[in-house]
Amino acid sequence: MAVALRSFWWQRWRRRPWARDEAGMLLLLLLLGSGPGPRQVRAGQAVEYLKREHSLSKPYQGVGTSSSSMWNLMGNAMVMTQYIRLTPDMQSKQGALWNRVPCFLRDWELQVHFRIHGQGKKNLHGDGLAIWYTKDRMQPGPVFGNMDRFVGLGVFVDTYPNEEKQQERVFPYISAMVNNGSLSYDHERDGRPTELGGCTAIVRNLHYDTFLVIRYVKRHLTIMMDIDGKHEWKDCIEMPGVRLPRGYYFGTSSITGDLSDNHDVISLKLFELTVERTPEEEKLHRDVFLPSVDNLKLPEMTVPPTPLSGLALFLLVFFSLVFSVFAIVIGIILYNKWQEQSRKRFY
Repeated sequence: MAVALRSFWWQRWRRRPWARDEAGMLLLLLLLGSGPGPRQVRAGQAVEYLKREHSLSKPYQGVGTSSSSMWNLMGNAMVMTQYIRLTPDMQSKQGALWNRVPCFLRDWELQVHFRIHGQGKKNLHGDGLAIWYTKDRMQPGPVFGNMDRFVGLGVFVDTYPNEEKQQERVFPYISAMVNNGSLSYDHERDGRPTELGGCTAIVRNLHYDTFLVIRYVKRHLTIMMDIDGKHEWKDCIEMPGVRLPRGYYFGTSSITGDLSDNHDVISLKLFELTVERTPEEEKLHRDVFLPSVDNLKLPEMTVPPTPLSGLALFLLVFFSLVFSVFAIVIGIILYNKWQEQSRKRFY
């Protein structure tokens, strides 16, 4: 009976991720017999703990600009009673929401409850939103409201096809990209040259909840979605060998151009995954300092030369002139001595 009860609650908890409130979490941990600390599990299994410092839900009390706020708004983002609106259904807007606390978890799962809706008809809406795990935060730019050449992971819910010739891809479309700062997101081709994979996700103007989950376990990246109102995850992207450093920031951003949509975030919930590793895996899964993907060659970062300051430039020119004058004087002295020696030979 106890085993059946534990199995029932585990399956219910796994299938209904948005119902993971504090009471449900406590009940699950009690049924599983887990204490407050990490719990040893068999290989391949994981126990999840909600990390409140990296999570966000109604009534959004941790959002603001003060030093005690866990989340910061940027651009046109606004806090509403039922959601955080990254961008309104208006042209040329951009907004973002960033966690202030760097994440040092080794294995994690981020669940995003979002909504995209607006007045635009077919192919007359845009541009989508992005979920980030990056080294830099609060950096506005052209990539769904964030900086280009970012360092980290970007997951994009792209609602507008920029590449006119493509026929096989149906939008909205979810894709992912790992960047070490050397790659630029190709807007004209909807990011296809640098994407790890993707899937079609019809997410606009739906009358039920839409969810996206990003799971990172043992350097294996999995992205799933629940957009059909069936309370079940569907696979979208599977990519092994993804190496992400610890200490990066979670965030989400959006941008509109000539076309627009409302881009709303209802909640962001980060779970720490406690996963058992073998000694061999411990050696293989050491911390990295730059994002990369096994068997995928990313261009190496080229650091531009630091421009000289005004004082340094003056000193360089000054000592160059002094050296030139000194060389000319020495040359003249040596030439005069050579001429004197030449005249003595003739006399």
